[in-house]
Amino acid sequence: MNRRKFIQSAALAVVVTPLFSKNIRAQAAAPEPAKLKGNINHAICRSSFGKVSLDEACRMAKELGLVGIDLLNPSDFATLKKYDLVCTMVSFPSKDGIGSITKAFNRVEHHDTLAEIYGKRIQETADAGFEQLICFSGNRGGMDDETGLKNCEIGLKKILPLAEKLKVTLCMELLNSKRNHKDYQCDHSAWGVELVKRIGSERFRLLYDIYHMQIMEGDICDTIRENHECFAHYHTAGVPGRHDIDDSQELHYPAIMRAIVATGFKGVVAQEFTPKAAARMPALRQSIQLCDV
Repeated sequence: MNRRKFIQSAALAVVVTPLFSKNIRAQAAAPEPAKLKGNINHAICRSSFGKVSLDEACRMAKELGLVGIDLLNPSDFATLKKYDLVCTMVSFPSKDGIGSITKAFNRVEHHDTLAEIYGKRIQETADAGFEQLICFSGNRGGMDDETGLKNCEIGLKKILPLAEKLKVTLCMELLNSKRNHKDYQCDHSAWGVELVKRIGSERFRLLYDIYHMQIMEGDICDTIRENHECFAHYHTAGVPGRHDIDDSQELHYPAIMRAIVATGFKGVVAQEFTPKAAARMPALRQSIQLCDV
């Protein structure tokens, strides 16, 4: 090796060696995924990660041992798949506000738009290999519960043939109308369960939000035991306040999770709360550990 080549090689070694060492240190410092018991498939809703990038949220999800993240849009799917994660509940489509929590299937005048936008979203969900898509009843606006049931049945049956064909489950979320979503119609488990029975399709179920149903009716564990066949997915949060699952709130989540496991549930339980502290990982980690029974 002549003098010039030797100097070039030495200079390259000076640059490469620190970079190589830095990569080795970074790999060694990367935290191992949490070791969970495997009785529950855990996820966290996108909003609970805060304003971090989706890439960072995915890295946090992997560290926590999650199977996926709830409430993402098709534009997010490619990033999610880079981390071998699943969109455990695909977010709703919306056009001129139709499809949102307040304007949805309980209004006949919304049905044509809903058929259009949900048809597309069902296809996008299936193409990505995901299986669950959220939907809503809409607000009452003076409508009685029986009319709301009939209208939701009519609207949902327009799109269920496609959902059945593509094996995508539509999940209507139970939300409280007392504190967070005034006038929302699907605000009691009995109403939602009745809708599931009337529709009679394996591709329509409920998203049972424990936080919301604690506010509206309580009796969480027995409601789960008695109606679990109608529940395809669960959300959690501390009551009151929709914050951390800790000793400041009234629900005992380990007992609730044991009730869910006892039903033979094989779906996903997703955390959906806003951590009180700026550093979110400790609260998110604690919630997973408490719910991993």
